[in-house]
Amino acid sequence: MGILVTIYSQHPNRGKVQILATHQAPEGVSSSTVTSVETAELANPIVDALNRVSACATVPVSVWDTRKDGDFSTDHYPTAHLDALAAVEARAGLLSGTHSIWYERVKLLLHEALCDLDNALSAVPAPVRTAVAAELATEAHELRAAVAEGFGEVEPTKHEHRRLVEWGNPLVAIGGHADKLNRDSREHMNTQERGLSSLERAEVIKDMRMLLDAYALCGSNAYLYDEFTIEDDPHGLEEIRYYLTVEASWPESTSPDEDWVVAIGRWDINPNIPGNEDETATGETVLTCAIPRPQVPEIVALFDLSGGNAERIAAWAKTPVGQPLHGTNFVVTQRLD
Repeated sequence: MGILVTIYSQHPNRGKVQILATHQAPEGVSSSTVTSVETAELANPIVDALNRVSACATVPVSVWDTRKDGDFSTDHYPTAHLDALAAVEARAGLLSGTHSIWYERVKLLLHEALCDLDNALSAVPAPVRTAVAAELATEAHELRAAVAEGFGEVEPTKHEHRRLVEWGNPLVAIGGHADKLNRDSREHMNTQERGLSSLERAEVIKDMRMLLDAYALCGSNAYLYDEFTIEDDPHGLEEIRYYLTVEASWPESTSPDEDWVVAIGRWDINPNIPGNEDETATGETVLTCAIPRPQVPEIVALFDLSGGNAERIAAWAKTPVGQPLHGTNFVVTQRLD
């Protein structure tokens, strides 16, 4: 089965910079010009965004959904996300859905890449935007055709400009959150949702979207530990290091009204273990604040207040049960030290 994947690059030519689409075709590797822009500075963000769009569009339709039947599954992921490549009005669909944690996460990455592509194209003339839109429409069309052929819905075609890659092993060029597209991440997220009911999975995905929305608005001190945890882990106070986390809810929560957790932990560094302290230290939770599902501005305000300030987080770590972290409405509900 052939599955489209396209690698985008740039090449100077006659005083301009060409944006190229390179792919595997029946006759071998083939390249074509998508469009040209005036400078490499204009081309760079367009090429980066196109590669991320291609990767996020391609991977879900070129791998099996193994959540039910393991490696021998014949289930496949939806193709609805491809609508967003050719129709701006379809992008809202990337921000909704409850299929699976991994698929919904990839849809969010695709939405981010398309928004970045819009921003990059705002600086170029209309003909360039038209050419890129045509390229995205071609990619969506080829992907749909490959999927239809692979599942026996139509007869395969072998025209010379077909873009191909081996099923289950798409070659993608993407930075940033590339690890979210690989098999390890997919299997990890599949394991996370194992045993959840459809309603529970929907709530988990809702919380994931909320936490990722908040993270996008947080300052540089915030670190996305995983899809359900944001962390502020400043260096400082060399003998004792504290860190702040906000963790989204999970169905095992003992109280439906206190789903999310704000926590402060401490790194315990063992001087007898050789190696980098960041690699050998173990984290211990000092206190927790069990809270109802917060609003995005509340999460952002907390990380703005922590601000990568080791002394402030260390001061919060001394807060007794029943008292709020200074300057916040998050009340300590348990101490573990």
